[in-house]
Amino acid sequence: MTPFERVQTPVLNVAYEQSGPPDSIPVVLLHGFPYDPRCFDEVVPIINAAGSRTIVPYLRGYGATRFLSRDAIRSGEQAALGRDLLELLRALKLRKAVLAGFDWGGRAACVVSALWPEHVHGLVTCCGYQIQDIAASAKPADPEQEHRFWYQYYFHTERGRAGLAANRVELGRLLWKLWSPTWTFDDATYDRTAAVVR
Repeated sequence: MTPFERVQTPVLNVAYEQSGPPDSIPVVLLHGFPYDPRCFDEVVPIINAAGSRTIVPYLRGYGATRFLSRDAIRSGEQAALGRDLLELLRALKLRKAVLAGFDWGGRAACVVSALWPEHVHGLVTCCGYQIQDIAASAKPADPEQEHRFWYQYYFHTERGRAGLAANRVELGRLLWKLWSPTWTFDDATYDRTAAVVR
């Protein structure tokens, strides 16, 4: 695991990991929920060996990344995630970068690519939803898709918040298993991420 560095943006003190040739094309790797930079541990060496620098931030609400103000709105909406990424690029003085991510990270990468393409050298995303059509978001999907969103409704209730506080590590493990049913991760792999939230 690479030790993390910090940079301040207007809203966050962002913890991030950086490796690879410093003067090469930067590749910003963006995790989703309930993951963290550990999900890129096997990807970073490949990108670095290909001659690119990697920057792997902890997104808002994760790891050592912190809000600067106690009064800052804690939101996971796409506008906030996209703005966080844009401000990170600016704080690191990256004119252009390859943006790669999934889930929350994929959404942030797509938002920046759509609204500020001058900062994007390339885009790689893996996600069922890139930029959400907010106006159409109230329209139900088919039942097979709808059941996959149970955790979102659960976490919006007092019971869900209490469940997350009491069972954060177990809930994360369950979501990893549900979302990646063919991935046979071991306890050590999961513990590298879970250790941050214990």
